[in-house]
Amino acid sequence: MKIGIIGFGAIGSALKKSLAEEGADLSIVSALVLKEGVPSASAALPNAAIVTQWDEFIASGPDVIVECAGHTALRAFGSLALRAGRDLIVSSVGALADRALESDLRAAARHSRSRIVIPAGAAGGLDALGAARRAGLDSVTYISRKQPRAWEGTQAEGMIDLSSVKEARVFFQGNARNAALTFPQNANVVAAIALAGSGFENTQVQLMADPETPGNRHIIDARGSFGEISVSVMARTLPDNPKTSMLAPYSLVRSIVNLSDWIVV
Repeated sequence: MKIGIIGFGAIGSALKKSLAEEGADLSIVSALVLKEGVPSASAALPNAAIVTQWDEFIASGPDVIVECAGHTALRAFGSLALRAGRDLIVSSVGALADRALESDLRAAARHSRSRIVIPAGAAGGLDALGAARRAGLDSVTYISRKQPRAWEGTQAEGMIDLSSVKEARVFFQGNARNAALTFPQNANVVAAIALAGSGFENTQVQLMADPETPGNRHIIDARGSFGEISVSVMARTLPDNPKTSMLAPYSLVRSIVNLSDWIVV
């Protein structure tokens, strides 16, 4: 399988390493990056085409395209990837909280019969949550606990004084759509949970700054006629990006492998 990636930052770099560890017949044939990102991407991917233009990227012949460059990149290139007949694996899942973008991508996928693949990221139990959606969901709650520094550079800085947080504090409560749009760098898991379960409006979210947590804690509680689901994941973060869980790139790899494996779990 030939893989094209959009973006080559912390996620792209970790994805490259994860694919190498997989040992499967997978190769990154091209990377679409900004001009300033060409030198570092070229050094890390010597056998791939490192390009800055969409036409060059799609001409490299990727079988599947992985977006790992943020919401702006998904808006710019997501529909193009799908209309080119490629399956699109989305890292910036939170961008789908934008109704117009979700509608556009769904239309592009239907037009070309391509797929929009949503990885679970650092969340656990999304398979059970998806089954519960069909069996009957009454409520879904998601709680995120991260180190205060993981919320730096986000709107959390205007809600609480992150530097003075000494114990766990909730600074946001609302539905998944508001959470994902307000915290695009931190709340991609929120969108994945909403899409798997009861939707953006019906998924309740608490975001917390917790100086005692050793990583990113993701907690899902779902209830309904099917019974109850309670899942807690404590995910270590990428060394160079405290906003992103280490599981995120491995979840992308799992999504890639599932497109070609004979047995898919």
